[in-house]
Amino acid sequence: MHAYLAEWLSLIIRWFHVIAGVAWIGASFYFIWLDNNLREPPEWKKQKGIKGDLWAIHGGGFYEVAKYHVGPEKMPTELHWFKWEAYSTLMSGLALLFAVYYFGNPGYLVDPSKLELSTFGAIAIGMGTLLGVMAIYEALIRSPLAKHGLAFGVVLFLILVGVSWGMFQVFAGRGAFIHVGAVIGTIMVANVFLGIVPAQRALVSAVEEGRKPDDHVVMLAQRAMVRSRHNNYLTLPVIFIMISNHYPMFYGHEYGWAVLAAIGAITAYARHFFNLRHQHITKPSILVISALATLLLIWAMAPSAPEAPAPAVDSQGEPVAVTPVADAEVQQLLATHCIACHAAQPSSPAFQAPPAGITLENLQQLKQHSAKVQQAAVNTQYMPLGNMTGITPEERSLLGQWLRENP
Repeated sequence: MHAYLAEWLSLIIRWFHVIAGVAWIGASFYFIWLDNNLREPPEWKKQKGIKGDLWAIHGGGFYEVAKYHVGPEKMPTELHWFKWEAYSTLMSGLALLFAVYYFGNPGYLVDPSKLELSTFGAIAIGMGTLLGVMAIYEALIRSPLAKHGLAFGVVLFLILVGVSWGMFQVFAGRGAFIHVGAVIGTIMVANVFLGIVPAQRALVSAVEEGRKPDDHVVMLAQRAMVRSRHNNYLTLPVIFIMISNHYPMFYGHEYGWAVLAAIGAITAYARHFFNLRHQHITKPSILVISALATLLLIWAMAPSAPEAPAPAVDSQGEPVAVTPVADAEVQQLLATHCIACHAAQPSSPAFQAPPAGITLENLQQLKQHSAKVQQAAVNTQYMPLGNMTGITPEERSLLGQWLRENP
């Protein structure tokens, strides 16, 4: 019953997290697009303090949007703030982190071959990293470096590469990936909470009091726009991390930290194409370079073909027949390392149903899922989770040999 309720809890939190994230990302993309597409307004609008306007049609109706240099002469009775989408995404994400990784299946987070961690130790490292990197980012965004976009981007990228490498030294691959995503998400929400919303409050106060925004308010507004653009470039990498737990070939890779860094750089650079295009600057070379970099990454990540075992020879060097792996040996291997989770009715308290719907209770089912088993248990060696069952390299080799002998 505990595992059953845990599955429901995970589903509800994850569902809410995705909904909140879609709302936040959608609003973020829209306003970046809107700012980049504002046009010079007619003279009568300029006299009212309007900086730019835009006409659009959607859902069977026309829309007229205007942006003020400072604000309207009189504040409207209702003013919508875009902040709860970000806050809801962070809170549901943290809830998911605790429910699934800290207090859920320990195999997602802890890899004893890297570091033996208690629940408290994992929480301390994870939360400490989130808060520490956020503090570093805040120091940088408030420094003169923030005025130099490219230099700031390079420094931030190197920091996140370091975080990625560090998380892979401490956590299992899946847990490492999700913590890097949590770090990026925390930076993005901090941009809203510590930068964008305070700037908006200062601007609203100035308009309500009928005074011209002073230099401090202008500085806050300019910095808020920089933060908003940072969030825009971080969006695609964090979306990738959100869906990456479905693909062990990424987080289970020997150099998973570098794979994550490469994908982050490629997707952020590809986003730059669309940001420029919204300003009517088209640079197809950006997409071409991004595509070529992706192809290079695919080539670099490709698992090497399993090497055929060297021909067996006797003491005189004469070839001898290789004994096929007995079915009974593999069935015993499944019973020891797989069936606790990958059964129609898992005996592991961590699962109510077999992960990914894959059952491995007999050899026929093993053949049915041979490609995935080869990838997860032999090539990347990500399964069993955190190697909690203690499978040996010899057993992995045995499994690989049986899979080759029984295509």
